[in-house]
Amino acid sequence: MSLTRRQVTTAALAAVPLSVAATPHAAAAGSRRVRTIYVAGDSTAAQKYADAAPETGWGMALPFFLSKDVVVANHAVNGRSSKSFVDEGRLDAVLGAIRPGDLLLVQFGHNDSKAEDPARYTEPWTTYQDHLRQYVDGARARGARPVLATSVERRRFDAEGNAVRTLGDYPAAMRALAEEEGVALLDIEALSFALWQRLGVEETKKYFNWTATEQDNTHFNPPGAIAVARLVAGELVRRRVLADRDVRRLDDEIPDSWISWPEA
Repeated sequence: MSLTRRQVTTAALAAVPLSVAATPHAAAAGSRRVRTIYVAGDSTAAQKYADAAPETGWGMALPFFLSKDVVVANHAVNGRSSKSFVDEGRLDAVLGAIRPGDLLLVQFGHNDSKAEDPARYTEPWTTYQDHLRQYVDGARARGARPVLATSVERRRFDAEGNAVRTLGDYPAAMRALAEEEGVALLDIEALSFALWQRLGVEETKKYFNWTATEQDNTHFNPPGAIAVARLVAGELVRRRVLADRDVRRLDDEIPDSWISWPEA
């Protein structure tokens, strides 16, 4: 099952083969220049491969909602935080490829909270915001537009069937930074939380990577990735990062069969 927009209202360069990350800046039909959305994020957005199916990152589904003049270069990688993505040189790789007029869409938070792992941990109101500023400043220095996206919520409910927030202060810290820096914010945490609340305990299982051998309440299957990608695309328009002509199919059913998992 996949929801429509009306119903919801609203890894490094070498790690991403050309078949899953569109070649940036290919010639567009007519005079319009192709823009690239570079995605920097974690496993909830990342490209998945055949050995991980049916797990699906929302970045895999985002191109279904974009016009031919907007392409996606998905650099999100499993397990990364805003800090480790920088420390591993992945932000440098993105900034080496990004061009004026492109977008840098940044979603981190899940792994930043891992206090037991100093390679990934950041504190919401200090080091998390400091690292996010590196993405913002790096994009702007190259004439690209930074866009911050709060992390998508996990699937968690209390005994009464109410959705429970799991991301601590990280969404609030990102919202505050976006306002301070004048950066467009896609509040995917709030939108996904509302969606999981409305769907409820049982129906949300159809959106996460629940299989015969796994009960994963963080990562998505194809319907979940499509639903979250629809939220992202809708917010890109609502926040006037993209124009109406830059998106498509926001109200259409997207078949799960459109998702594919290439060999690693």
